[in-house]
Amino acid sequence: MRILLFGKRGQVGWELQRSLAPLGEIVALDHEGDGALCGDFTNPAGLAACVRQVEPDLIVNAAAYTAVDRAESEPELAAAINAQAPAVLAEEAAHLGAWLVHYSTDYVFDGSGESAWRETDRPNPLSVYGRTKLAGEHAVATWRKHLVLRTSWVYAARGSNFAHTMLRLAGERERLQIVADQFGAPTGAELLADVTAQLVRSLRDRPELAGLYHLAASGETSWHGYALHVIEYARQAGREIRVAPEAIEAVPTSAYPLPAMRPHNSRLETSKLRQSFDLTLPAWQIGVERMLDEVFAR
Repeated sequence: MRILLFGKRGQVGWELQRSLAPLGEIVALDHEGDGALCGDFTNPAGLAACVRQVEPDLIVNAAAYTAVDRAESEPELAAAINAQAPAVLAEEAAHLGAWLVHYSTDYVFDGSGESAWRETDRPNPLSVYGRTKLAGEHAVATWRKHLVLRTSWVYAARGSNFAHTMLRLAGERERLQIVADQFGAPTGAELLADVTAQLVRSLRDRPELAGLYHLAASGETSWHGYALHVIEYARQAGREIRVAPEAIEAVPTSAYPLPAMRPHNSRLETSKLRQSFDLTLPAWQIGVERMLDEVFAR
């Protein structure tokens, strides 16, 4: 199998290079591309030419415009990367008969209610980022051999994310204020990559399983609960932590006004994926602690 992977330097893309390696030859690209191969998602003609040159059996798109707040002032750029480029990949995948794997987000929902969102629930994005990611989903779904994986609160030992920020601030400040009215499940890039590889294996034998799935670690927490867990784990590991547990204050989303609205409810129901592919998704704490151990070992 020949695999064309976009977004190789991102958190998920980096892990996919490892998890997909046993499945075949990987051509992995970032924004700069590789010689004559274009990885620039703002260059649709170059992107199409890249796919035609590589002639992959599987295209995996881990590239995205993820600057949620900046997207409010750069809607055209966000749309080019999150919607128009995936449309090109879908068209080229259809020409080749290749599978196309694409990642999406809980931001396609408006965050209302308290129940976990199912794949059949009606999307209603609140932001430019969410709208462009939803448009990307629709574009990918025009080709039958597709797999769209919606996820939430992605982290990795590599790169910047909420856990890394909390570790830094906890070592610098005596008091923190963390949002406590947004709920979801922190999900590791490693888990996303490993599950992706398993799904690809299954799809080769069971193509009828193509479609849209929610993929997130099990359980739920708030950003405040996530911060408490990260900081306490670091404290127990002997890291230098300045902030006391009682000084980590829970605050509402309104305490941090931002250009893009955030969904309060980012819970994703994963039963469709678990039952279809006979998978068990670990508790979010397991992946977070493993990531922290890797960070501390450095």
